[in-house]
Amino acid sequence: MSIFDKTEFSDEVEVLVDNLEQESNERDLTREERALIDILDTVKLIEEGEGLNEFWLSSVDHSRVINSFELIGASTIVDTFNSSQWCQAASEDRSQYTDTELNYLSGIEEEYFEALTDLTDLVEAFIEDELDA
Repeated sequence: MSIFDKTEFSDEVEVLVDNLEQESNERDLTREERALIDILDTVKLIEEGEGLNEFWLSSVDHSRVINSFELIGASTIVDTFNSSQWCQAASEDRSQYTDTELNYLSGIEEEYFEALTDLTDLVEAFIEDELDA
């Protein structure tokens, strides 16, 4: 059970991403299609795991994911990724962080989760503008 609120994307977005993931087995996705998958997968990873720490300790292509958020105009989220990049070199267990590290990361995560409130609208606009879905 996550301590973070869940971001709810519309059913249409979820279906589109599921279809794109299936299509990726048959063809190369466009950069825009890949970005959409990256964004939804990353949001779920962070919400279901231990926040931004989980993102930095995962095996995802961090640079590509950050560029995906940048592509749709989620600059505040990109800023939070960049501010939390130090987690890559930190302990895997958040309980091992110093109080200073925990406070700093908590502040960054608060900004990240506040920025998520605009993400669903950014994703919808991106699909409409770039994918003609």
